[in-house]
Amino acid sequence: MTYDILAYGAAGDGRNNDGPAIQAAIDACARDGGGRVLVPGGRTYKTGSLVLKDYVELHLEMGAVLRASEKKEDYGAFTDMEKLDTAIKVPTYMNCEYAGKPENYFIYAKDAKYVAITGSGKIDGNEEIYYGTVTKWHIDGSYYPRIPLLFFEHVTQLTLTGVTLTGSAFWTTHLVGCEDVLIDGIRILNNLRLANCDGIDPDHCRNVRIANCHIESADDCIVFKNTGSARQYGNCENIVVTNCTLTSTSAAVKFGTESEDTFKNISVSNCVITRTNRGISLQLRDGGAIENCNFSNISIETRRFSKHWWGEGEPVSITAIDRKPGVKAGRIKNIRFQNINCKGENGIFIHGMENNLVEDLYFENVRVELVETTDWPKINHDLRPCEGEGIIPGTLNAVYCRYAKGVKFNNLKIEVHEEVKKFVEQEVDAADTEDFVIA
Repeated sequence: MTYDILAYGAAGDGRNNDGPAIQAAIDACARDGGGRVLVPGGRTYKTGSLVLKDYVELHLEMGAVLRASEKKEDYGAFTDMEKLDTAIKVPTYMNCEYAGKPENYFIYAKDAKYVAITGSGKIDGNEEIYYGTVTKWHIDGSYYPRIPLLFFEHVTQLTLTGVTLTGSAFWTTHLVGCEDVLIDGIRILNNLRLANCDGIDPDHCRNVRIANCHIESADDCIVFKNTGSARQYGNCENIVVTNCTLTSTSAAVKFGTESEDTFKNISVSNCVITRTNRGISLQLRDGGAIENCNFSNISIETRRFSKHWWGEGEPVSITAIDRKPGVKAGRIKNIRFQNINCKGENGIFIHGMENNLVEDLYFENVRVELVETTDWPKINHDLRPCEGEGIIPGTLNAVYCRYAKGVKFNNLKIEVHEEVKKFVEQEVDAADTEDFVIA
């Protein structure tokens, strides 16, 4: 059955709060055993929080816009917001530790099954109402953590197809403990200056397929998480990412930094990464492990950005670094890269710790092309977040490796453009590393 939100009192004038009418349609659909909640095209529907339920498909027709209300009182909360200190005391690029549970929500589902958002319409998070400090290169939020656009916890058989997600002020699609997830053909178009508006964050999720998506986000596009508040859901595992185009002011594909559990059996293939500060970033900081992961047939173009964003233009960055005293970073092992083309302002960066080596990395058919595309300095590497400042001064390298074991390159090609040769002392710098081989 179809449940047209206009029949439940939605005005679609972009001014009045249509949230109660939309929620009434969702509730009726779920009560009757499921169906399609229709958001008709050609209108803008202002709304606060919506809760999706079992067997409900929220379908946005072409030209339909669900726009987040500018009134904070229109959002549901998980805690007493009046008693909560969410003010940003230091910029989020210096410290953005997050346990994974937001304080309030926009579109939400929990302990549900067969939930879907489909169609060719748009969901707009109304990001401007959350602005804090604004600079030429970076916009911080007015508080932290802010509202995810979509927040789904312990949802099985979840489907997101076709829709455009835009204007998110925080993690756009945060999936916690979800299983059997299909995300196909969606667009995420966020502000590349606004901090923390990740694209898709599978967090302690299993059996996830992300395909045919275009994502523009700051900080990161697709981020695998294992946050502290959701450890009951276990590993983040059995995930496929394919045929996506990605642009970011931090990392296009990232693991961490929240890593309270293990990431394993994750495959990323046939993707194109452009205009990005980091291509692929494995950032282990809070225990856990990253193992048995494969990256193949990926084109990566990077450029350097300001200090407000982690990274220094690395196409691939693999780091296992303690974030703070008493919390060990965990282990990275058995990672495979095949058919990777890298072009940008830095090379492949690998860094463990003296008592915690990154192990068993294999690179096959990898090309690294070093070229100047911005006027940012070309002499730094970036370990953030970590104890201390985290910026390592040094020369430009096609491959830089520290505290690793069992690193093998088969058919590595390096090209250094004339304008950056003055920054390059060694194309490959692999000190403090055991069993490093270029064949």
